Amino acid sequence: MSNAWAWWVILLIVFNLGLTFFLFLWAPWARVPVLPDGTTGHSWAHGAIREGLHRLPGWWLFLSFVMFIGAFGYFVLYPGFGNFAGTLGWTSSQEHAQAAQANAVRLAPAMARLAKLEVAAVAADPQGRQLGARLFIDNCAACHGREGRGNMRLGAPNLTDGDWLYGDADEAMASSIRDGRNGVMPAWESLGEQTVNQLTAYVLSLSGQIRETDDALAGKTVFAGTCSACHGPEGKGNPLLGAPNLTDDIWLHGGSREAIRQTIRDGRQGHMPAWSGRLNAQEIHLLAGYVHHLAHPDPDEADNVARR
Repeated sequence: MSNAWAWWVILLIVFNLGLTFFLFLWAPWARVPVLPDGTTGHSWAHGAIREGLHRLPGWWLFLSFVMFIGAFGYFVLYPGFGNFAGTLGWTSSQEHAQAAQANAVRLAPAMARLAKLEVAAVAADPQGRQLGARLFIDNCAACHGREGRGNMRLGAPNLTDGDWLYGDADEAMASSIRDGRNGVMPAWESLGEQTVNQLTAYVLSLSGQIRETDDALAGKTVFAGTCSACHGPEGKGNPLLGAPNLTDDIWLHGGSREAIRQTIRDGRQGHMPAWSGRLNAQEIHLLAGYVHHLAHPDPDEADNVARR
C-alpha cells in the first residue's frame, strides 16, 4: 500500500472511530428536552401513542465500551491501521501457508497410499473419491458442473456419459488434466450455405436423427472429402485428434439441427487448460480417479443420481 493510501485509511479510521467514540461518551450525558409527563412531544395515532425517553441501560454502556477497547486493541495487535503491521506481526498469507502446510502433513499418508493405486482403484476407494471430489469442485466444477454433466455453452464435455474425445485410457484422462487440450473445428462457411445444409443433414443421419435424404446423400460425398480426415470415413471420430464420434448422439455443443449447422458453418474452438501449474502429480492422479468414477459410478449412486 502506498503512503498516500495508507494515510487515507488512517484518516478514515480515526474519523469514524473518533466520532463514534465521542458520541458514545456524549450521549449518556446529553440533555434532551421533555414535557412534564416525561415524553418528548412526538406522538402518533392522534396522541394515543407518545414517545417516551429512557436512559441507556448500564449493561449496554459497558458492552459498548468493551467493544471500543477491542477495536482499539485490534489496530494495535493486527495490521489495518495504514501500513502499520501490528505488534503481533500477523499476516493472512502467513496463516494460510501454515494451515496449508498442516493440512498437507495430515493428508500425506493418504496421498502416498493413493498414489500407488491405479486410476480405477482410486475411483473405487472411498477416501480417494472424497479427496478427488473436493479437487474437482475447487478446480473443475466451474466449467463441467458440480456433478460433471458438462456445459454446452462453454463446450465443456459431460464427464458422466462415458464418451471420451481423447480416449478413456487412464493416461489419457490424466494427460487431459495435466497438459490441457485444445480442440479446433474449422469453419466450413466457405463451402456455401447449400453445402453446409447438406453436411448438416448427413451428420444428422449418422446419429439416426433423420433418414438419408437427398441432402444427406449429397452431404456424404462432401463429408468424405472434407470431414473424414478427422472424424473418420464412417464418422466415428479419432481420439488422437480429439475429433468426436458423430454416430453416438452425444454432442458437445448440442445435437439440434441448428446447433450442428452452426458448428459446421462457424467452427468451434475448445480449450481445456493445463492444471500442471496448479496441481501436483498426486492431485492430478486423484482427479483422474474421480473423473473415472463419474463415468463409472456405483450402482446405488447411479440410481440416486437418476432419481434426482
